[in-house]
Amino acid sequence: MRMRQVDPAIARSEEHLEAALHNRLGGRVSNLQVIFHDAGVVLRGRAATYYAKQLAQHAAMELAGLNVLANDIEVY
Repeated sequence: MRMRQVDPAIARSEEHLEAALHNRLGGRVSNLQVIFHDAGVVLRGRAATYYAKQLAQHAAMELAGLNVLANDIEVY
């Protein structure tokens, strides 16, 4: 498996958005991970409801000002 090279500025942006989403969602999504791409972001994590997954997607679009390319948050 190839490790992707991450620009430190992008890594800080990912961490900043993850923290902002965690605060906005009140812990509804665990193991939340945001991955930036040229055209938008990908969300990963785990949520107990589809509602929480949808909230995360809309919050990410609002906070990042980017499209969500994939919402890979697993509903368990």
